[in-house]
Amino acid sequence: MTDVPLLSVEGLTMRYGTRTGCADVSFDLHDGEVLAVVGESGSGKTTLLRLLAQELAPDAGRVRYRMRDGGVRDLATLDEAAQRLLARTEWGYIRQDATDGLRMSVSAGGNAGERLMAIGMRHYGQIRGAASDWLRRVEIDPARIDETPQSFSGGMRQRLQIARNLITEPRLVLMDEPTSGLDVSVQARLLDLVRGLVTELGLAIVIVTHDLAVARLLSHRMMVMRRGCVIETGLTDRVLDDPEAPYTQLLVSSVLAA
Repeated sequence: MTDVPLLSVEGLTMRYGTRTGCADVSFDLHDGEVLAVVGESGSGKTTLLRLLAQELAPDAGRVRYRMRDGGVRDLATLDEAAQRLLARTEWGYIRQDATDGLRMSVSAGGNAGERLMAIGMRHYGQIRGAASDWLRRVEIDPARIDETPQSFSGGMRQRLQIARNLITEPRLVLMDEPTSGLDVSVQARLLDLVRGLVTELGLAIVIVTHDLAVARLLSHRMMVMRRGCVIETGLTDRVLDDPEAPYTQLLVSSVLAA
């Protein structure tokens, strides 16, 4: 264990013309910690996630990451090949729509094993064995390894996305509304799965959600955003049980009223 954050975000800012996507967002994330980013639609949550993933370039600020050798690197200084390698090994990204995070015409085993091939694994039996093991771990019958995600339900597709991302043992996972659009019972199973994997693997997670119940169940800390700005941050239970900012109070009371 180390006191140096795994991820350090400083002053991250991005604008879309006259509209603010993110404004001076800063936070640290340590190994094994789950941070929930909550807020209404248009608050900047997904923009922040895409900035962290280096899919968007910020107008200001920086994102630093502690590499496995202990060195801390500014991600903007990495070349394209180094960023791709980081995304395939150290990081995972669970998309809101699983069809954006999977190759729908490729088998479940191919989806899970593709990241292993991207980091140099070439032994077919080992790749297939690892894919089968991860399908089992995310509660997909390994007998369906040769089926494509097109034949899977929404919940199964999300679980396959998780297997695809975790097969290379990343240390950081970004999640964008992973339970959105799923039935309540399917959501519950998926959240139980994620919570178990966080404990088992010591994952650090940034999860974007509009669902405060998801945030309470999964996260240690919470960051509330509105119009691109951080309105409030703190331990999840404290923010939900004793919100300080009027906007956070409105969010919490609206959920309770519903």
